[in-house]
Amino acid sequence: MKRLFKKLAGVTALGAAIAAGPALAQEPIKFATPLDFTAVYTFLTNEYSEGQRDYITLINERGGINGHKIEMSVSDTGNQPQRGIEAYNRASRDGVVMVDFLSTPVARAMVNRVLDDEIVMIMALHGRGDASDGKTFPYVFPLMATYWSQAALLIDHMNQNEGGLEGKKVAHVFIDSPFGREPIPVLEELSERLNFELRTFPYASPGNEQSATWSDVRRYRPDFVIIWGAGGGQAVSVRDAIRNGIKPEQIHSVVWLAEADMDTVGRDVAKGVRKFQAAVSGTDTPIIQDIIKEVIETGKGAGPRENVGRTYYNIGVATMAIVVEGARIALEEFGAPLTGDKLRQGMERISDFDAQGLIPPATFTEEDHQGGGFGRVAEWDGEQWAPLGDWHTSFQDVVWEEIREGAEEFRESRE
Repeated sequence: MKRLFKKLAGVTALGAAIAAGPALAQEPIKFATPLDFTAVYTFLTNEYSEGQRDYITLINERGGINGHKIEMSVSDTGNQPQRGIEAYNRASRDGVVMVDFLSTPVARAMVNRVLDDEIVMIMALHGRGDASDGKTFPYVFPLMATYWSQAALLIDHMNQNEGGLEGKKVAHVFIDSPFGREPIPVLEELSERLNFELRTFPYASPGNEQSATWSDVRRYRPDFVIIWGAGGGQAVSVRDAIRNGIKPEQIHSVVWLAEADMDTVGRDVAKGVRKFQAAVSGTDTPIIQDIIKEVIETGKGAGPRENVGRTYYNIGVATMAIVVEGARIALEEFGAPLTGDKLRQGMERISDFDAQGLIPPATFTEEDHQGGGFGRVAEWDGEQWAPLGDWHTSFQDVVWEEIREGAEEFRESRE
């Protein structure tokens, strides 16, 4: 961890050094990413943060955003809201315009603060999905498909590409937490609409032991299984499902399934497993190629080279690419200095932005901070995640019923 935080500190030092360089340098733009490096989200944080930092380095090496370099502070909250609040207080005093906590407990605890302080908070693939309602949560951006959108798209894929769902059985196997239970209302609505049978199977957190749950699933004899967990529990779900006679191609996962999980299960054993994909994996996209050429090969990378192109690294790159695009638009439209409110307005002007093919085209508006809810299903082919179709959305009418219901409850709590 000491070595890690030396690297983390270097990100801020790099931004500060560049910003203090030439006399004509523009005022720096400040971001803060107080993440969970040591508690719950450790399965992805290092990769995710490395992708964020490498992208920011790429932008700074190219001169920044319209001449404004980016200073990004990185710290550890340990998934503790109080530590997140302390980190936020330091960051807000320092003049940041964007924060990212990558922790649902911390991010949810900070919603009222960022709304009051007019500082943008991104919640990519965590936090609260109802923050997609930009009218209610003007400074909060989920950025990518909510868990409701992910569940809807997985069901749509089964229905459109797996022989249809009418009369079939779908098992939802999930960690017994709010995260695991979140997609159930959408799944229940779609089971009625598409006439399939849904049964839910919870397992205790953290998910290291699921054998009893999967024995129940085996007796149910589902046609399809959705696994809804994160971290090590996801590999356990895949392994136990296969052990209980469920074919890999019957298994469909929330976004949290990555290369390391396939290594744990066995790359060949897991061939055929499907998952929701929010960003392209691998190194073939232009933006990742540019990072390799201009950051990694010049010795400026934030972490191990082998992480470049992996699932969570690329998601980290994508989050910063979206925010930087919003900042670029804001500076062009409203001028410097960049504020949280200007950044918000810039992000709400992003249209069909795909980060050079890294993500599905995202459009943000004053009403929609989810970006459209796009994604696709990808299949593990033994070596990588191979897409099974194009980027698309599914059942957004059902998704927005959940978003609006949650947003209304939040508005009432603020009154």
